[in-house]
Amino acid sequence: MQIKTIKLSAALLAALTLVTAGAGATGTLAQSATAAATMAAGPVVTAQPGQAVSFLLMPKFVGASVFAEADSGAQEAAAELKSTGKYQYNGPDKADVQGQITLIKSAVTQGVNVIGADANDAAAIVPSLKDAIAKNVKIVGWDSPPNPDGRNVFIEQVDFSTAGQVMADMALDILGANGGKFAVLSATADAANQNAWIASLKDTLKNNPKYAKLNLLDVVFGNDDAAKSYTEAQGLVDKYPDIQLIMAPTTVGIAAASKALQDGKLCDKVKVSGLGLPSEMVSYTKNGCAPEFALWSFKDLGYLTYYTGYLLATGAIKGNAGESFAAGRMGNYTIQKDANDAGTYVLMGPFTVFNQANIDKYVTPATPAATMAATAAK
Repeated sequence: MQIKTIKLSAALLAALTLVTAGAGATGTLAQSATAAATMAAGPVVTAQPGQAVSFLLMPKFVGASVFAEADSGAQEAAAELKSTGKYQYNGPDKADVQGQITLIKSAVTQGVNVIGADANDAAAIVPSLKDAIAKNVKIVGWDSPPNPDGRNVFIEQVDFSTAGQVMADMALDILGANGGKFAVLSATADAANQNAWIASLKDTLKNNPKYAKLNLLDVVFGNDDAAKSYTEAQGLVDKYPDIQLIMAPTTVGIAAASKALQDGKLCDKVKVSGLGLPSEMVSYTKNGCAPEFALWSFKDLGYLTYYTGYLLATGAIKGNAGESFAAGRMGNYTIQKDANDAGTYVLMGPFTVFNQANIDKYVTPATPAATMAATAAK
């Protein structure tokens, strides 16, 4: 079985340029923007190393392996750019909006130049971010974006509009051509990325006859907490005796659901899929609990977030649509206008689907989280 990657729309795919990530730690392929990159009016901006950029990378919460990988990528970029400013990685202990607001206000008081914001609630943190922007702090959204008025630009890890097809295709692969019944175990109800992906899934199921036999029973929320996600997975099995699949587009949820089914000896009856970290999912994939799942490189996401913030803070770019810039080992990108929310974004790269045939290639036994390459391969 070959490594599977999800194809984007024909128009978008034709415009994508793939660049090798070289000898970097992930050894990945990174998507270097869309057709705008080759048609940009201005030159490709290159960062000038050695400037003092104080940077806070704020995840939804600390303690998750994927966010630790983003931290690793940001640190790599900071070292590469030889920034003389302070780098911080800090977030609340759990997916808590007020905790993020407190951190944002503290960072502004400390005089940081850039905040990389992964929003627990796209709207609730905006007032504090707008205050930061008014004080000339640059805001780079990543993973789950704050609303446009609370950011300068968003690093979009994948094309959100393709997420529904990704999940629907994996559901069909696992359940077979006759389809079946499944439910979604999400993170928090206010997470912008989760809501976008679930909306994309519902739209795909509704409008594409290919997926007519997939029956979405329910959407529940584990709040990106392992214990609650575990309980919610158990609750789905209890509530729907004929459920065949739990789709969890969250790394915490997919691992927790897999453990719940494994502990309950239910993996022969109910499968798990969604978005997960290979180093955390390898055993569940090999024992058949989670035969197929997807993700992207969080290390690359952290790296690109830092690079973009550094360029914003030093005035090399403004965050306007059409600006092109070089991001080290990941290649060139062009900032684009978001037709849905009037903000701007940088598109990083497509999903990779993992299964028994390829998962070992993405897990290094000695340091699984640090060296995992959740990347696209054709």
